[in-house]
Amino acid sequence: MTVVDRTALAGGLPALSVVGRDADVRRELARRNDAADGVVARSLLVFDLNNIRWLTGFTGSAGTLVVHPDEMVLITDGRYGEQARHQLSAAGAAARVAVGTTAAALREAMEAVLQPIGAIAVDPSEITHAQFENIRSQTSAPLVTVSGVVQHLRRCKTPAEVARMRRASACTDAALAEVAPMMTGRPTERDVRDELEYRMRRHGADGPSYDTIVATGPNGARPHHRPTSTVIEEGHLVVIDVGALVDGYHSDMTRTYLIGEVDPELRRMHDVVRESQLAGLAAVRAGVAAGDVDKVCRDVIADAGFGPEFIHSTGHGVGLQIHEQPWVRTAMTEPLQCGEVVTVEPGVYREGLGGVRIEDLVVVTDTGCDILTESPKDLSCLQLAPTN
Repeated sequence: MTVVDRTALAGGLPALSVVGRDADVRRELARRNDAADGVVARSLLVFDLNNIRWLTGFTGSAGTLVVHPDEMVLITDGRYGEQARHQLSAAGAAARVAVGTTAAALREAMEAVLQPIGAIAVDPSEITHAQFENIRSQTSAPLVTVSGVVQHLRRCKTPAEVARMRRASACTDAALAEVAPMMTGRPTERDVRDELEYRMRRHGADGPSYDTIVATGPNGARPHHRPTSTVIEEGHLVVIDVGALVDGYHSDMTRTYLIGEVDPELRRMHDVVRESQLAGLAAVRAGVAAGDVDKVCRDVIADAGFGPEFIHSTGHGVGLQIHEQPWVRTAMTEPLQCGEVVTVEPGVYREGLGGVRIEDLVVVTDTGCDILTESPKDLSCLQLAPTN
């Protein structure tokens, strides 16, 4: 039976503070300006709600943030005025709130905030062309496209952010420890998913981090399989990819289970993926290129003859989004940094037979990594209950 560290589920979480993040954005924008050959942007428009949350603490579903050289302004609608003022104050955001109760009022608020200033930076990945043109109609200032200013700053997590991801991982570990033995009773993929998501909430999660994957038998050959009414049977490998959400922060973990006696090739696939994943974990540390971690994992799998069946990247950053910078994949030369939280998740997939993926969530350190997900990943088989 899996022993879960209950201390990781107990106690309060440290307060999240956004103090100083606006200054970090201004410095990063200035650095981009120094490298630019053209119009210099003095302000940044932020549309992505995750970036707005990181900068201000605001969790509403509608808002636009303007980062000027001397102030930040959050523009939102009448549903969120009180909430925004409370959350910005609690997080220590150096920003004021402008509220518009109608579409016309929101437009007026935006026009007032954007006039008169110099060039404005906009991240093209955050808005559509129609939104870009709408903003251009609201200001006489030139618009400059600048990608990834806030996303880059979000990469390294604070201790308070890591604490939330550690708690989310503990909720997942606890739920999986309770649900894995249930697979001996021939449940469906959907049964297992539903139990996992229910139990994560019971252990303190706000909900699942993403659509939980439970893939049994041949379904395991699809990395992002959606659970169905397929019954877990003798001889199957079952891939479970599951994570929890705690106060906006995600966890991510995959384990693969053997049900009774399995095809020797499936057992070999599991052995190779586990070796690859352990090698990848050993390669993670600050200063190592993310692409080198990918290569370590990929080389183990290729040497075993499964190279073409490793069909995705080795990992990705996790935080306010389940997939964010940095990307742990081929040809990524940028080094990992202390405080980044990434997955290491090699896999092998064979159509008609099944798949294996093993994944941990880790915090990058100077000397290696701190593994947040603690569920066992050895090759112990689950024995099905006898039928009547």
